[in-house]
Amino acid sequence: MTKDERPRAVTAICGFDADRISIRGEDLVGDLVGRCSFTEMLLLQSLGERPSQMRVRIVDAVLVTIMEHGLVPSAVAARLTCHGAPESFQGAVAAGLLGVGDRYAGTAAECGELLERIVAAPESERASLAREAVREYRSSRRPVPGFGHPIHHARDPRVEALLEVARSAGAAGHHVGAMRLLESSLAEELGKPLVTNVSAAIAAVLGEAGIPSGLMRGIVLTARCAGLVGHVFEEMSNPAAHDMWEAARSAVSYRP
Repeated sequence: MTKDERPRAVTAICGFDADRISIRGEDLVGDLVGRCSFTEMLLLQSLGERPSQMRVRIVDAVLVTIMEHGLVPSAVAARLTCHGAPESFQGAVAAGLLGVGDRYAGTAAECGELLERIVAAPESERASLAREAVREYRSSRRPVPGFGHPIHHARDPRVEALLEVARSAGAAGHHVGAMRLLESSLAEELGKPLVTNVSAAIAAVLGEAGIPSGLMRGIVLTARCAGLVGHVFEEMSNPAAHDMWEAARSAVSYRP
């Protein structure tokens, strides 16, 4: 088969010509601008269909919940990059985004995949599947994703807020139920409760909204990207990075 005979690669996301920009089959100017919120557009562009109001409400709540968590390493990296290269707004945001990982942005995607497996099983088998999953994580000395928190030891205040959004939006509750099964199974294995953190809640409510686990990290990154924009903009007018740099220099000694 020659190069010209091979099937062309295609995208279903966007196409354009001199007069029209089409996104997922809809006209950007005629159908979307002024008629579609950012969250609706994010879901339409990613999933290829107009989202339900339940889906929009839940994803919007997640974006607000996870956007900001103070001077975590990703925000520090963005501010320090802005300090070193003040002409590169995008470089500072990108530097921070590269540092968004499981430790400070959570494990919603991994927890979401686990909840999907539990929900896909017959209801009568879900409790035993949750116990098996917990034991598998424990036997391999890996933390169960979505449980435990270095600051919120007794309760993560964001969890119930997100679950309430899902409840009031009309979610069926299957993924939340799977999260509760993991919660009780882990407490049984440990002999004491371990706090359910916001990653588990995000995984559960996004699952209720029909968001596949493979997209969950992308939603978290979208929220954190917006948060980094705010940090970089503040750094430009109210700088803190120089003090951070000086603190790092004073905290770390050179020892050849």
